[in-house]
Amino acid sequence: MTTPPVYDVAIVGYGPVGQVAAGLLGQRGFKVHVCDRLTEVYQIPRAIALDHEIMRVFQQLGVVEAIAPFTEPFSNSEYFGVDGQLIRRMTMLPPPYPQGYTPSLVFTQPPVERALRERVARLPNVTVELGVEMTGIAQDGQGVQLTLQREGRSHTVQARYAIACDGGSSGVRTQLGLPLEDLDFDEPWLVVDVLLNEAGMARLPAVSVQYCEPERPCTLVLGPGNHRRWEISLKAGEDPREMATSEATWRLLSRWIGPEHGELWRQASYRFHALVAADWRRGRVFLAGDAAHMQPPFLGQGMCQGIRDAANLAWKLGAVLAGEVQGQAAEALLDSYGHERRAHVRELTSRIKHVGAVICERDTDRARERDRRLLAEAGGQVRDTPRQDILPGLETGLLAQQSASGRGSLFPQPWLRTAQGPQRMDVLLGHGWRLVLAAGVPQPEGGFDGLRCLSLGEQPETEGVVRDWFARHGTVAALVRPDHYVFGTAARAEDIGALLDEAATRLGLTTACAA
Repeated sequence: MTTPPVYDVAIVGYGPVGQVAAGLLGQRGFKVHVCDRLTEVYQIPRAIALDHEIMRVFQQLGVVEAIAPFTEPFSNSEYFGVDGQLIRRMTMLPPPYPQGYTPSLVFTQPPVERALRERVARLPNVTVELGVEMTGIAQDGQGVQLTLQREGRSHTVQARYAIACDGGSSGVRTQLGLPLEDLDFDEPWLVVDVLLNEAGMARLPAVSVQYCEPERPCTLVLGPGNHRRWEISLKAGEDPREMATSEATWRLLSRWIGPEHGELWRQASYRFHALVAADWRRGRVFLAGDAAHMQPPFLGQGMCQGIRDAANLAWKLGAVLAGEVQGQAAEALLDSYGHERRAHVRELTSRIKHVGAVICERDTDRARERDRRLLAEAGGQVRDTPRQDILPGLETGLLAQQSASGRGSLFPQPWLRTAQGPQRMDVLLGHGWRLVLAAGVPQPEGGFDGLRCLSLGEQPETEGVVRDWFARHGTVAALVRPDHYVFGTAARAEDIGALLDEAATRLGLTTACAA
């Protein structure tokens, strides 16, 4: 490779993860090239769930209002056991909402993707090339070269870095020889999306349901409007292709509805997997989204995990591209992407598999024992379990050495009082490094480049979500990264300077904070 890189970043794959990565990098002013073999948004919904962390990313991109018409709050999920008894209920976190948004949402994927693409299209420094296939990738110490093919003609794209967002069958991952680790989950399921009429809506429960029945475990999810999704396990010996025909699908749905109650939007058989890449980086190329991991769908976290990848990588890559972090500190920062996200994916996948084990027990005796155990653990009465309680924080990577409570967790986004009315924290402070101080805690002297400080004594919040967070974790200050995860906390005001010094050292920066 002798040609100098033309772009800062090349992104292969323009689904939701590629869209978010292109938007986050593009709005910082970097030159981005993104390509995809498809020419349009995929018209069939695949993901159906979002959470408040992802809404915070969408806020950063400026698309919340555009996607709001295609979202609704996620209904409760009720789990029913062998004999039809309620054994578990997954619910919403109660208000006030810690991230400033409804914690769990269902959404319609195609129009949300179109809104993301429209946002990217307004960025003049982002080039989108559709209807092309990536057929080759090469790299050296200066950059990455992609070979793209359209209708038998090839051309190349040069970039300083590349991100593979090209799905579970990733051509980039395959060409780089990056293996996937099997996390021991492999089951055949049928996924069915139905658009119901009024009569069909009246026949179904008002909540989402997990039917934890050994004969055929299945899930009913209430999507936006009249959209309902069934995920139905397939039995040994059932042909997945035959089960995905309209005739067979309606037979499976006959327990709830018939053809007179709505129309099939999509029915497809899948093997649900739990896979994670052993390495997420090869030189100047990074994996993200399904190219890096796949997990079972039981908590609706597949697309959320991919967008977490994009948010984590975009700020780190942006810091390196802008020269804010250099040398060995830059390499360590880029390496931390894979360390953090791989560990997070593995832990969440383990928790999702545990949820799946509750749903998918096929032995009737063991399923009855499961029902008894879950009820006994709840004291004989089913208690609400917020979905967000199951999501882990970060345990490794760019975090303070001292393992204090709150370190690695997602920091709240409070509503703050202003003369113009309540404003979300990120609107006022931006999306860089932030030091948030409890009321009455003096601001330390000094800092490092790009650090913003928020004193809740000077800029009070309206709902107390940060006050409660500080009390829960026994701390008076939190140093928050650009992706809203907590680098570290300080239990005393006199510890804040050392916390800032540690972060600056890890980033290769200088700080003049007092100890």
